[in-house]
Amino acid sequence: MNMELDRRQLFQLAALSTTKVEERFQTIKGLLAGKDPVTWVFTGDSITHGALHTMGWRSYPEHFAERVRWELGRVRDIVINTGISGDRLPRLLQDAEWRVHRFQPQVVSLMMGMNDCIAGPTGRDVFRKALDTFLADLKAQKSLLLLHTPNPIYLPDMEKDSRKDLPAYVDILRQFASDNAVPLVDHYQHWMETRRNRYELVYLLNDAAVHPNQHGHVEFANYLFRKLGIFDPATSRTCRLFVP
Repeated sequence: MNMELDRRQLFQLAALSTTKVEERFQTIKGLLAGKDPVTWVFTGDSITHGALHTMGWRSYPEHFAERVRWELGRVRDIVINTGISGDRLPRLLQDAEWRVHRFQPQVVSLMMGMNDCIAGPTGRDVFRKALDTFLADLKAQKSLLLLHTPNPIYLPDMEKDSRKDLPAYVDILRQFASDNAVPLVDHYQHWMETRRNRYELVYLLNDAAVHPNQHGHVEFANYLFRKLGIFDPATSRTCRLFVP
């Protein structure tokens, strides 16, 4: 009986935790449900940039724009992508006035860490402090932060890979989101749960290593839509795009 009670308590705690995490999205969901136009800035590194590895197909910020501005009829919303290939968070901080704040966005979507993790363990504190600074600057500008973890990567020789510390940086993003009650779209966890082995993972990676292909960007978009409560494959062509 005690073991059964412990299981129930664990399930209740897990459900409560999930509810609290989902509540962080409510303010942004409210913006989508409202009538006022919203300016969205997506920023990050090459993954958000959507350069090269999408092979000319839409990136996840472009899928978001199609879903929101056309399919949801929010034609006066503005969606801006300022991701730069090869970027790291400290460099974004240096350029944040040009790439983020001058647009006076209501929501700033940030996916970063794929290049930051190359710094390894010695770069973890720098990454966390940069997150703290970025959030403080957004609050001063009255912008909301919508945080993302990057995708998992294929590491055939993990010990020699320059990005072997990526899981630690993903954990930093999770802890930062928890500490600051920031909405987090945890693509890393979602892909780890839905891609059962490395072969299923590489279906979503253009270079079979790091960068998502067009299908990976659809997967990003669909999971973001789910978190924002706007995933509807019954009526949306964007939500029905093929993912292998």
